[in-house]
Amino acid sequence: MLNNYMKIIISLSFYLIFSATIAGAADVRVSAAASMTEAVRVLIAHFNQQQPEVSVYANFAGSGSLAKQIHQGAPVDIYISANRRWLDYLLEQGRLAPQSLSLLARNQLIFVGRENSGVKEIADLPRLSLVGMGTPRNVPAGHYAAQAMEAVGIYTEMTRDHKLVMAKDVRQALLYADRGEVDGAFVYRTDGRLARNSVLLFTVDEGLHDPITYPMALTVSGAQKDGAKAFFTFLQSKEALALLIEFNFLPPGEAHLD
Repeated sequence: MLNNYMKIIISLSFYLIFSATIAGAADVRVSAAASMTEAVRVLIAHFNQQQPEVSVYANFAGSGSLAKQIHQGAPVDIYISANRRWLDYLLEQGRLAPQSLSLLARNQLIFVGRENSGVKEIADLPRLSLVGMGTPRNVPAGHYAAQAMEAVGIYTEMTRDHKLVMAKDVRQALLYADRGEVDGAFVYRTDGRLARNSVLLFTVDEGLHDPITYPMALTVSGAQKDGAKAFFTFLQSKEALALLIEFNFLPPGEAHLD
């Protein structure tokens, strides 16, 4: 009697472990740049209508922070960055599947602030007291902003005069502007639609900084999962592109990953 009871317990244990393994195998974990938060959530919802058996979980933050998490072993299947730099970092660390590299979309850098600020172009920024931007070292939007200010010769001046307020990601920079904690902030074109108290003051000339692209790739572990590969394929579909355009993203166009 006891032996039969033990057999049942052991069989049940194996069943629970097997079931948990199968369920976990269907889970897909995406780490995406903060500027893609709303768009990726909508993309996940549309994908789940087609494949409800696959559970997709997303984590949003600055591209650099996400890359460091992946490098440290965070369980991630798909990485979407706001620039190539952090993708290359993970490639060098052997964390990504090289054959999966592709471009999801493009974006533009804009400057938002109070309507009566008197700022009409990037050269006007020294007139302001405080300017919000993502930390250039970790946040691509901040890197692009620094490049643009360097190109017009004001970055050193703005830094010297302590006029730059660093944010952990582009959404925090937008929040600083909306709250009036800074006179204006560098954000993406896609973030402009989320501004509550700020308005578009100018669009940064694309010739002043590197192209703003969203490269993505499967991680080495993600490349082994059917669910991750299915969602990755969906991200490259015409349906996904149409949804991204609704959020003011631009098509990949002629941009490439050379």
